[in-house]
Amino acid sequence: MVLRTDGQQPKLLDLMRDRLRVKHYSIRTETAYLGWVKRFILFHGKRHPEGLGKGEVEAFLTSLAVEHNVAAATQGQALSAILFLYREVLGQTLPWLDEVTRAKKPKRLPCVLTQAEVSRLVAAVDDPLMNLIVRLLYGTGMRLMEAVRLRVKDVDFSRREILIREGKGNKDRVTMLPAALVEGLRAQVRWRREVHLRDLEQGRGSVYLPHALARKYPGSETAFGWQYVFAAASLSVDPRSGAERRHHVDEQMIQRAVKRALSATKIDKPVTPHTLRHSFATHLLEAGQDIRTVQELLGHSDVSTTMIYTHVLNRGGLAVTSPLDRLG
Repeated sequence: MVLRTDGQQPKLLDLMRDRLRVKHYSIRTETAYLGWVKRFILFHGKRHPEGLGKGEVEAFLTSLAVEHNVAAATQGQALSAILFLYREVLGQTLPWLDEVTRAKKPKRLPCVLTQAEVSRLVAAVDDPLMNLIVRLLYGTGMRLMEAVRLRVKDVDFSRREILIREGKGNKDRVTMLPAALVEGLRAQVRWRREVHLRDLEQGRGSVYLPHALARKYPGSETAFGWQYVFAAASLSVDPRSGAERRHHVDEQMIQRAVKRALSATKIDKPVTPHTLRHSFATHLLEAGQDIRTVQELLGHSDVSTTMIYTHVLNRGGLAVTSPLDRLG
C-alpha cells in the first residue's frame, strides 16, 4: 500500500479513485463507483469491505431492489462498483465474486418517433445551438455524450464523415456527416475558432485531453483541433486537475431543450435525446439499409443488439400481414 507524503495510509476511497484513474475510467464512472462503494460501506455499519463477503454484497443489492426500487441497470452499476473495489483495489479474487446474482434487465422495445414526429420535434427546438445538436443526434445516430464531446479534428467536411472517439465500450467508429448539417457545423466551427483565439489572447485556451496526451504531445491541449465543437459559454474548473478550462456544453441543456420541444409538439411518447438514436436506426432499416451497416454506424459489438430495431419497423408485427387484412 502506497504511503502519502504525511506518512498516513491512504483511505480506501482514495485508493479506489487512484485505481479508477489509472484504468482511464471516465469522471462520471469514477463518481458513480465511489458513491456506490461508500453506500455499501455505510449499509454495513462502516465495516471494512475486507471483512465482508457474498452474503453482505447480496444483502446490499437486495436492499436496493426491494427498499429503494432501483432499476436493474442501476443495481448492475452498484455491483460493478463493488466488484471493481474487490478485484482492482483490494486485490481479492474470491470465488463468490462471480457467483453474486446479477439482476436481469427487462427486454423492452425502444421508443421510436416517426419521421413526421422527428420533423415536428426538431422544428420546436428554437435555440440554434440546441437545434443543431438535436439534428446531429438524429442525423448521425450519435449518443448524447458522444455529440457534446465531439472535437473539431474529428469532423471531416471533405469526406463528409464524423469520427466518434471512445464511444461506449471505449471504441472508435465512423458515421456519416449529413449534407443538411454541413453549413451549420461549418458555422459552428468558425464561431468556435473565434472563441478559442480570444481565450488564447487571455492566456487560456487549454482543453481536457484523455490518457495523458497533453504530456505526450506538448502544446496539443491548446491546439484548435482538440477543442470541443460545442463548447460551454463560460470556463469551468476541472474536478481532477483543478485547471480552469472551456469544457463542452452541459448535456442537460440538450435534455431540457428536447423536453420543452416535446411539450410544445404534444407528442405523447416518452422522448429523450436517446430516442433520436433509436429513430435514426429504425428509419435507416425502413429505407432498406443493410443491418450490418446500421450496426457499424451505431457501434454495436453484436448484430443481435441492432436486431431489436427490426421489431419496431413500421411494417406490422414481424413484417407479417395479418390474415384479417386479407379478408374480402
